[in-house]
Amino acid sequence: MKTMGYEGLDFEQIAGGVSPAFIETLYRRYKADPTGIEPQWQQFFEGLENSASGPSWANPRWPLSDTDALTAGLDPTQMEPAPKPAKGGAAKPAPVPAPSSEADIAKAAGDSIRAMLLIRTYRVRGHLAADLDPLGLARQNLPEDLRTEYHGFADTEIDRPVYLGGVLGLQWATVREIVDILRANYCGKVGLEYMHIADVAERRFLQERMEGKDKEITFTPDGKKAILTKVIEAEQWEKFLGKKYVGTKRFGLDGGESMIPAMESIIKYGGQLGVREIVYGMAHRGRLNMLTNVMEKPYRVLFHEFAGGSANPEDVGGSGDVKYHLGTSTDREFDGIKVHMSLVANPSHLEAVNPVVLGKSRALQTLRSDLEEHEQVLPVLIHGDAAFAGQGIVWECLGFSGIRGYNTGGCVHFVINNQVGFTTSPQFARSSPYPSDVAKGVQAPILHVNGDDPEAVTFATKVAIEFRQKFKRDVVIDMWCYRRFGHNEGDEPSFTQPLMYAKIKGHPGVSEIYGKRLIAEGVIDQAFVDEKTNQYNTLLEGEFEAGKSYSPNKADWFAGRWSGLSAPADPESARRSVDTGIEQKLFDGLGRTLTTVPEGHEIHKTLGRVIEAKREMFRSGANFDWATGEALAFGSLLSEGFGVRLSGQDSGRGTFSQRHAVWVDQKTEAKYVPLTTIPHGSFEVLDSPLSEYGVLGFEYGYALADPKALVLWEAQFGDFVNGAQIMIDQFIASGESKWLRANGLVMLLPHGYEGQGPEHSSARPERFLQLCAGDNMQVANVTTPANYFHLLRRQMHRNFRKPLVLMTPKSLLRHKLAVSKTEDFLGNSHFHRLLSDPKAPMDGEVRRLVLCTGKVAYDLLEARDAAGDQNTAIVRVEQLYPFPGEPLVERLKRMTNLEEVVWAQEEPKNNGYWTFVEPFIGACMVEAGIAPQRPRYAGRAAAASPATGLMKRHQTEQAALVADALGHNVREEIRRTRKN
Repeated sequence: MKTMGYEGLDFEQIAGGVSPAFIETLYRRYKADPTGIEPQWQQFFEGLENSASGPSWANPRWPLSDTDALTAGLDPTQMEPAPKPAKGGAAKPAPVPAPSSEADIAKAAGDSIRAMLLIRTYRVRGHLAADLDPLGLARQNLPEDLRTEYHGFADTEIDRPVYLGGVLGLQWATVREIVDILRANYCGKVGLEYMHIADVAERRFLQERMEGKDKEITFTPDGKKAILTKVIEAEQWEKFLGKKYVGTKRFGLDGGESMIPAMESIIKYGGQLGVREIVYGMAHRGRLNMLTNVMEKPYRVLFHEFAGGSANPEDVGGSGDVKYHLGTSTDREFDGIKVHMSLVANPSHLEAVNPVVLGKSRALQTLRSDLEEHEQVLPVLIHGDAAFAGQGIVWECLGFSGIRGYNTGGCVHFVINNQVGFTTSPQFARSSPYPSDVAKGVQAPILHVNGDDPEAVTFATKVAIEFRQKFKRDVVIDMWCYRRFGHNEGDEPSFTQPLMYAKIKGHPGVSEIYGKRLIAEGVIDQAFVDEKTNQYNTLLEGEFEAGKSYSPNKADWFAGRWSGLSAPADPESARRSVDTGIEQKLFDGLGRTLTTVPEGHEIHKTLGRVIEAKREMFRSGANFDWATGEALAFGSLLSEGFGVRLSGQDSGRGTFSQRHAVWVDQKTEAKYVPLTTIPHGSFEVLDSPLSEYGVLGFEYGYALADPKALVLWEAQFGDFVNGAQIMIDQFIASGESKWLRANGLVMLLPHGYEGQGPEHSSARPERFLQLCAGDNMQVANVTTPANYFHLLRRQMHRNFRKPLVLMTPKSLLRHKLAVSKTEDFLGNSHFHRLLSDPKAPMDGEVRRLVLCTGKVAYDLLEARDAAGDQNTAIVRVEQLYPFPGEPLVERLKRMTNLEEVVWAQEEPKNNGYWTFVEPFIGACMVEAGIAPQRPRYAGRAAAASPATGLMKRHQTEQAALVADALGHNVREEIRRTRKN
C-alpha cells in the first residue's frame, strides 16, 4: 500500500481542538471500517500505519482529563494514568510494545496531533517571539502557548520522535527538532502573520517560502555585496546632507536604510515577474534618499533645490514646494528588463497620497490593457508606522483592494516602523500590537522584519512581490527600525523618549552591523567597505559642486500621454469656450442607443416610462432633461475616442433616480449599460464605496494618468464633499501650482435649497471659490441640460486640463423650465458662461439687472413674469470662476438706462457666492461706466447653519429674497406666502 502523509490536508479542519481520547476512539472505528470515518482522517491513519521507516517507540501517553475520556466514550477508571514525576526529575516513560497494536497506533496519533497543534500555534503566533526590534526595547518572553509543555510534552518527551507525515518537510522528527525549525522559521529576523487568510492556496504559498528545515535566508556573495553597497549609499547620503546642510529639514532615513535595497529588490524581482511600471507613494521620511538612490534623480538637482533653486525653469511659474514633497519619474533596468517608475508628489498630510497612487495605477492598467491580469503595473506605498495605524485613509484604500473598478491587483505596503510617531510612543498611538494590524481586515499577509538585517528586509520584499504577482492581493512589510534623529533634524527627541534615544545614541549604523557580518562570513573585507564609502562620497562632492551652477531647462509635465496638451497660452484662453456642438447624425444615433432596450432584457416598469419619455424628446426635438443632456455628452465623447469614467455612491441609478445609466433585468439582475455599446471610447459607471476622501483621491489619481478620459466624481449630496477636504485643498486646487501636475477631474456636487433642512442643501461653493486663483480650476453652476452638455465636452476639447467643480441640480433635474431643444446641442454651439434672460426686456429698457446662479434663477424668472415686470433683466452666471468679466461688461454697456445691479442667491450671506463675486461685479460696473454704484445683495441673512429645517420658514425666506431681488414689496410677498 502506498504511504500517505499530511500533504494536501488542511490540518485545522481535521484536528483543531480534538482530544487524544477522541483520536483513539476514532482509530478503533478506522480499524473496524476504514470507510466509516472522514477521508482526511483515513489518509492520516493510513500514513501513520505505513510509515515503515519510523523510529523505535517510546511511551506516547499524555495527561487525559476524565471529561475528555467520557466525551470520547471511554471509562476513566479503566485507563492507565499518566506516569508521575520521579523524585528530582521528570517522569520516565514506561516502555511500550512495538507499534503493532491499535492502542500504540492511536497514542502515536495523539502525539502527532499535539505536535501539529504546536506547529499551528507557531504559524499563528510565532511572530510574537520574533527578533524584530533592532534596539531590543520591544523584546518579550516566549508566549506560553509556544512552549512545549503547554501542548502536553514533558521535558523527557521532547527528544522522542513524532510522526509528521511530510509537514515541515519531514516524516519523523523529535519535538526538539520541530521547535528548533519553527523558531528559525517564525521567530528569527522575519515574523510572518498569515493564518488569518482564508484562502488555503495563499497560506500554503507563504508556508512554502517560510517553513521547513532548509528555509534559511540566503543570498549569493554578489547579492550580499549589492545589498551592502545600497545600504552604504543610503547611510552616506544622509550623513552628507547632515554635514552640508546643518540643521536643515530633510526627514532623513537614518536608522531605516535597509529600505533602499528593499525598494531595489521590488524593481528587480517585480521586473522578472512581469512588472513594467511601478507607481510609488510615500510621505517625507526617506523621500530624498528614495529620489536619488532608487529613482536616480540627479544629485545635482537635489543640491540645487537645497540651495533654494527651483526644479523647473523660471518661466514655467507655479509656487513650487519643499523638496521632500516633490516627485519624479524615471526608467531603471535590471537583467535587461526595463521598468518605468514614478514617485507621486504629495503634501504633508500623511497618507493622503495613497488613493492618488492607486487611482493612477488603475488608469495605467487600463491604458496597458492590464485590468484582467494586473501584472504590468504595480502600486507601492511607503508608510510611517503611526500614520498607517492612525490615518483612516489607510483603511479606505485597503478597502479598494477587492472592489470592481478600484482593484489594482494588490498593492505592496512598506511600513517604515520607527516605533514612534512625531513624539508619541506606540502604546499611545494605537490599540493593537502592530501598526499593520488594520491590514488584516482585507486578509493581507504581513511580514514583520528587523531593519538592522538588510538581507531579511530584502527577502521579505521578495516574498511580498512574489505573493502580489501570483495572487494579485495587497501585502504588507512592517520594517522595524528607528529614527536616529527627531521628527526632523532640528528636533530634540530626548525630551519625550529619553530611554529610546539613549539606546539609539550608542547603536551602530546598519552598514556597520551588516558590513561586519559579511566580513565574518568571508564575503568581503574592510577594504571593500572603505572603497564603496569613499567612491560614493567622492561622487557626492562632485555633484555638490555641479549643483551650484545647475539650471533646469525643461519642465517635467507635458510628456508621454500628456503630449499635445499644455498650459493655457494666456489667461483669456483659460476662460473662453470652444465649439462643442455635434452633428445631427451622431445626435440621432445616440438617441437610438439611449432608448433601445435589448430583446429579452426585462427592465423596471418605471424605467420603461423614463425611456419612453426620452423617445418623445428625440421625436419632438424638445424638453431634453438634465440626465439626457449628460448622456449625450458622454456618448458623443465616447464616439470621438475619449474615455468616460463616472464614480460615486449612487452613480449608476443616480441619487435622485434620474440617470439610469445601468438597466437591471428584473428577473436575473443582469446589467445592461447602453453607453458601453458605443465604439471607440470606453465607459465606466461605478457605484463606489461609501467614502469621499479615498474615492475622490482615487479619481484624481486616475485623471492624473489619463488626460484623454473624462473622469467624474459625484457626491451623493454636495455637502458630503467636506469629507474629502484634504484632497481638494492639497491636490485639486493647488497640485498644478505646487508640482506642475495638471488634472481635468470633474466634481459633481448636488446643490440647491429645497426646504429639506441644513444637511444636503449646500455643496459649500464658497469654500471652492476661496481656493480659486491663477486660473487653477473652474467652478460652475449650470442651469440647462444643453449648457451642461457643452461644459462636459469643453472639458475634453480644449488643449489644457483644469479641474471642474460643478454645483449640480436637484429639483432642476425635472423642472419644466430647465429643458433644452435639439438645436442647442448641434452645430457651432458652445458652453455659455452667462445665460441670457429668455424673456428679457430690450437692453435700453432695463432698469434693474439681477445676476444669479443656479436654481434661484427659475424662481426669479417666474416671479418677475407673474408680476408683469417689464424693466428687470435676469442673467445667470453659469461659470463663477474664472469669472466671466468680459461678456458681463459688454452686457452692462448695452444697458444704457440701468439703475441697479443686484446679486441674488439662496445661500446665507456668509455662504454661497456673494463675497467672491461682489468685487468682480463691481470692477465690471466700473469698466462699463456705471460707477460709483456698487452691486446690491439680495438673499438670506448670514447664518451658522446652511439652511433651515422648517419648510414654512424656508418658503418665507425664499419668497423674501426673490421679492427683494426684484424690488417688490417684501412684506407683502411674505404675507402672501404664509397665507398660501
